[in-house]
Amino acid sequence: MFKNYLLTAYKVLMRRKLFTFINLLCIVLTLVVLMVVTALLETSFFPDGAEAKSSRFLQVVVLRSESPKGNAVRHTPLGFKLIDKYLRPMQSIESLSAFTTTNGVSVYQDGRVSELRMRRTDAQYWKILEFTVLEGRLPTLEDEQLGRNVAVINKTTARKLFGAGPAVGRTISPGGQALQVIGVVDDVDELHANAFSEIWAPVTTFPSTDYRRQMAGDFQVILLARSKADLRQVREEVKMIAASVEFDDPKAWSRAVFWADGKLDAFARQTIGDAHTEDSGATLLMTIIVVMMLLFMLLPALNLVNLNTGRILERASEIGVRKAFGATSSQLVAQLVIENVLLCLAGGVVGLLCTNVALMWLESLELIPYLNVSVNYAVMAWGLLITLVFGLLSGVLPAWKMSRLDPVHALKGAI
Repeated sequence: MFKNYLLTAYKVLMRRKLFTFINLLCIVLTLVVLMVVTALLETSFFPDGAEAKSSRFLQVVVLRSESPKGNAVRHTPLGFKLIDKYLRPMQSIESLSAFTTTNGVSVYQDGRVSELRMRRTDAQYWKILEFTVLEGRLPTLEDEQLGRNVAVINKTTARKLFGAGPAVGRTISPGGQALQVIGVVDDVDELHANAFSEIWAPVTTFPSTDYRRQMAGDFQVILLARSKADLRQVREEVKMIAASVEFDDPKAWSRAVFWADGKLDAFARQTIGDAHTEDSGATLLMTIIVVMMLLFMLLPALNLVNLNTGRILERASEIGVRKAFGATSSQLVAQLVIENVLLCLAGGVVGLLCTNVALMWLESLELIPYLNVSVNYAVMAWGLLITLVFGLLSGVLPAWKMSRLDPVHALKGAI
């Protein structure tokens, strides 16, 4: 029976090629947009590569400081002193890394000026994140403790500054500070928010040691748990630590609030959430994303409903004959829905191919620095699910409507 459904569906779709082409175009365009968005979200919140351990690390990104009377509030990155005094002694974690946000620097090399992004990190940063080393080595704890003026740069920066020649052993001057290049790593795109940079240097390369005395500064933290099961315990310990923080000037700032968040929670907290409450806003963010995707699917689905209804109306006499010979409404609905799902699956296959082309085009635009994203198995699974939902949404209503036609009226064309 199912084989007959498929053969009938194929014949019907080939009968009116214009209708089929318009339907396919509508499906493909919708799926390409949804798949590109899904691929970008998947890369941002569930990354691999340098941030492959993200499933078992949490981030502390924002420090909320409140005055004694509650009339003044500030939101800043964390200071190194707060991290060193309160977070580094944590017992529930495997490792901790403190590193700055990326900042723009000017690098003068061979008479040229390059505007690049730079961050400073501790030695643990290179153990938690998994960079691909292309040349040289990564900074060590010894480099940090001895205050060596060393740096790691990414592949594109090495090529930009030194051409095809070796970069290790050469000197760069970000912001006028001389640093010796000890390693070159593969490019990491900006969607990997913790790993992204173009130049990395040890925290001890700061021109001044003032950063060591700051409770609020330019740092954020990665807390690597021993296992996923320990994440809840880590969150609770961070919550207790925040309640115990004492500022250097308690008359100005008396209460600290910060949370240990996963990548999705950290992004949500900085966009639509609140640093004051434990709820990061991730649930609301995902709800908004899902609702927007469904609404985006709704318009083409309605167009497909109209197109499918017009296509099915042409088959009124066929439906009347089949009902006259005993076909049930459920059999007719099954046939018509299978035709639409088959069309949507064909559109899904074409959509996947076009999505790869769209992602390559997006990478070439360089709107997101070093973007490297592809349609993986997870994205393909989402694409298949979206395709099936799309087929059902646009096929069930016209199929159900036409299956209930009176056979006599259908045969006469009186619909």
